[in-house]
Amino acid sequence: MTFHPQPCEPCEPCDPPGCAVLALPSEIDFCNASGLLPLIMTVVEQRSDGLRLLVLDLSGTRFMDSQGVRLLSAVRRGLPGYASLRVVAAPGSVASRVLELSGLRRDVPVHDNLAEALRAESGTAGSGLR
Repeated sequence: MTFHPQPCEPCEPCDPPGCAVLALPSEIDFCNASGLLPLIMTVVEQRSDGLRLLVLDLSGTRFMDSQGVRLLSAVRRGLPGYASLRVVAAPGSVASRVLELSGLRRDVPVHDNLAEALRAESGTAGSGLR
């Protein structure tokens, strides 16, 4: 499965300035996780001048294993110090459960939907939980 992260353009209502939203694929596992990291980090590098928040949207992710956890951890470590990471994962989804079981939820804010993640950004941008 080929994945090309597509951030929302800043002019769209869903993407405030300084924010990139990337929808991740329906499956994140050994087959594609290692290829996702450079694609995500390319978006971060392209937006690094003003990127304060990166939102990874897992709401369409139906399967995720430990490679997905490793991917999110690597993205978190690779972000510039002034940028923070938020994750969207539907309650009760596999992705949400994996994030909970792995303990990553303690380090990365996980929101139920994109609107909630973006609302939270306005009050805590730059907090950079790492």
